[in-house]
Amino acid sequence: MSIIPETNTRQVQTLNELSKRKVVEHNSLITSIAKMDKTPLKMFELAVSLIDTENPPQDHTVYLSKRELFSFFKVNDSNKHSRFKEAIEKMQKQAFFQIKKGQDKGFKFVSIVPIPYVEWTDYNDEVKIEFHREIMPYLINLKNNFTQHALSDIAELNSKYAIILYRWLSMNYNQYDHYSVKGGRREEQVESYRNPTMGMRDLRQMTDTVDEYKRFYNFEKWVLKEPLAEITNHTTLNVTYEKIKKGRSIDSIVFHITKKRVADDVSYKQDDSAYLDGKIRQEETEDMLTVMAIKSPYTKLLMEQFLLSYLDLTDTSILAGLQKNVYPLYDELKELRGLKGVKDHLSYIKDKQDDYSKKNIAKYLKKSIEQYLPIVKRQDIDHE
Repeated sequence: MSIIPETNTRQVQTLNELSKRKVVEHNSLITSIAKMDKTPLKMFELAVSLIDTENPPQDHTVYLSKRELFSFFKVNDSNKHSRFKEAIEKMQKQAFFQIKKGQDKGFKFVSIVPIPYVEWTDYNDEVKIEFHREIMPYLINLKNNFTQHALSDIAELNSKYAIILYRWLSMNYNQYDHYSVKGGRREEQVESYRNPTMGMRDLRQMTDTVDEYKRFYNFEKWVLKEPLAEITNHTTLNVTYEKIKKGRSIDSIVFHITKKRVADDVSYKQDDSAYLDGKIRQEETEDMLTVMAIKSPYTKLLMEQFLLSYLDLTDTSILAGLQKNVYPLYDELKELRGLKGVKDHLSYIKDKQDDYSKKNIAKYLKKSIEQYLPIVKRQDIDHE
């Protein structure tokens, strides 16, 4: 029987704890210029994940375990304490955020050293980290315009540009996620969050490369291609991009973001058994709903009206979503108007369908029946 070393067991437990942490930041901080390399930037993200947003620290101070720190940076060698000391010194001497603030006559820029004070001893596991008072409004009491992302995603990134782009892409995709469910934005606005565009000037400013990689070939390789490959390989996001030309030069970049499905996401979170159990149960539920949807008469009706394609039948997320969120509402309509009433409704919304609804068919069908059912119920009340 093999025995797992206690050190390895503690390390796995620490990684599991880190995998559950979230980083919450104001969008102004995400779009700011991070004047630092990857190590201070990752250390800042790790420190931010320790802030309890419900009960923020009054003294702007959090306490970090060295064990967590070394696990986060995957450092196991004998020089880890000296490397930690060097990283702290570098962060305090060089690292700052340059944040753009709106003013009456334009903009003003403020530079903030995010973590001016760090205290630790060589005989204790605890590290005291004190945030600058000016950075705290971007980290606590956030009611709107903020982004939350997984600390475990940041841990896997080894390029400054990958971290910067990941934070910005998460900000956009989170807005897509929010408004596509809650509403409050036009359809083209919602889609623009999933396919955000950034001009080259703004992109160079955000990545702090205004004076670097002058040739676009080098910029594309080191700031776009390799960082985006990192993001796609190691985080929950899949990202591609296309270059938009103006004349002979590249004017802007359009990013295309999708969220990985559960099966793509499991590989780098397999240490967390609770996470896996939850995902397995979620997959089993989705499979069951998919089977029920395939057997449902409503699926056949949707196919007859060309609202569903044969390609849609291969997408389990669409079928499971229909079975869970749409078909129960069709059952209600069927009770009120019979199966013919469901057919008439589908025939009507088929004529109203546009390109956006074709790409988001489950949401379109759900929204349509949610709007139609109250009308039918009111008609019956008036008739009575």
